Amino acid sequence: MSEVARLYRYKSLFSGRTAISAIELQSELEISPATFKRDIAKLRDQLNVPIIYDRALGGYRLSPSQTVAELPGIWFTNEELLALVSIEHLLSQLEPTVLASTLKPIKGRLAQLLEELGLGNQSFGMKILLLQSKKRTLPPKLFESVAAATMTGKRINILHRNRHNSMTAEREVSPLRLVHYRDNWYLYGWCHLRDGLRSFSIDAIEKFELLNKEAAEVSKEILDSVMGAGYGIFSGSKTTWATLKFSPKRSQWVSREVWHPHQKTSVDADGSFVLMIPYSDDRELIEDILRFGPEVEVIAPQLLKSKVHNTLLATLGRFVN
Repeated sequence: MSEVARLYRYKSLFSGRTAISAIELQSELEISPATFKRDIAKLRDQLNVPIIYDRALGGYRLSPSQTVAELPGIWFTNEELLALVSIEHLLSQLEPTVLASTLKPIKGRLAQLLEELGLGNQSFGMKILLLQSKKRTLPPKLFESVAAATMTGKRINILHRNRHNSMTAEREVSPLRLVHYRDNWYLYGWCHLRDGLRSFSIDAIEKFELLNKEAAEVSKEILDSVMGAGYGIFSGSKTTWATLKFSPKRSQWVSREVWHPHQKTSVDADGSFVLMIPYSDDRELIEDILRFGPEVEVIAPQLLKSKVHNTLLATLGRFVN
């Protein structure tokens, strides 16, 4: 009997009796005391099976305080199972078309386990809802292909359209990280055309080819320092600090927001909220500043202040007869 088959055999043995002794288990499974000890340790420590030794009954049994369900190689308490189903539901809402076929077998098995535990009436569609805004259409096969290349460490060749100037460029890319940001998917990767780290909107990839080449390796520290240095999705290790001052009316809400992990904040005597954040590309930052209208002021740098000023004048010009 293989180790996997033997470990699964324990489940039927424990479910059939209140408790079973070590000698009986060893005899039933035809194993030595040493193998039995290793099996019990693995079931407890690696597979999270709640096995206890009951001195009063003189044998091993499953803990009565933990109702368990089981997927191949994994055991769940009812709380863990509910948490897993909640995550599955969130993922299906996050990207229903992309993940539907992949998650369908898992979803069916999870539903069966819920029924076995008497939790089949849980209506996750009623209790959990993700509201999305400005989500762009993403072809399912494209996402699956990019994700597969990222996870297996293979280079890809893509034709990518720049959203700001509408120009396309063919690039060989080593995919490094998938990022879900503001309801859309991006790829962080090493661009062999530009010889540097870049971010790509996956929905802006017009052609995709998987290459038989290993992806270049970039450490997590370098990836984080470059791609996470500045504000928003745009990359760049060289940053400038922006200082924004929000009105007392808006401060009570903005003060609870995290715009960047390394932001600095203070509160003026009049209740205004001052926010300092690093940025490497001002395009997204300007868009977010404009959302607050007269409730925010750009204190520094002067170049950012001028760009916001000019953008507002150009916008106003659209409404002047």
